[in-house]
Amino acid sequence: MNEHEFLPLTIAVLTVSDTRTEADDASGQILVERLTVAGHRLANRVIVPDDIYRIRAVVSGWIADPAIQVVLTTGGTGMTGRDSTPEAVRPLLDKEIDGFGELFRMLSWEEIGTSTLQSRALGGLANATFVFCLPGSTGACRTGWDRILQAQLDARTRPCNLVELLPRLRER
Repeated sequence: MNEHEFLPLTIAVLTVSDTRTEADDASGQILVERLTVAGHRLANRVIVPDDIYRIRAVVSGWIADPAIQVVLTTGGTGMTGRDSTPEAVRPLLDKEIDGFGELFRMLSWEEIGTSTLQSRALGGLANATFVFCLPGSTGACRTGWDRILQAQLDARTRPCNLVELLPRLRER
């Protein structure tokens, strides 16, 4: 892989919501638009209710699919009784990317102040697939994509990016 050429990735988008439909899923739509405008391919887009096992089933299927390189979720990262995306996804991860949640909250601080402490944004790696769990607000999805993921999912980003790790993720 030439490290200075764009490499389109195959990305799946999951919206976690008890109320959203594809017609009014603004956060999922933002992620789909952003990733396709950037030149990536949309593998699939699904909406599931805030149910730990339904979330886990969809994400498990995608991380088992060798064609999907990145999974993005939006929603279910808050602290209410129904918010269960981190609990659904964390057991599936081989490694957590601690810096993703930390960086997301730092950037969110600039936008929403102390309210960012309610975000349980999560990043990790599962079966050589990058998984990122974003909050359900459109602003959070914009922040996550525009200020973190767009650059890290672009092989041209220097000094380093997540794309250049793809060939080495299955090393033992």
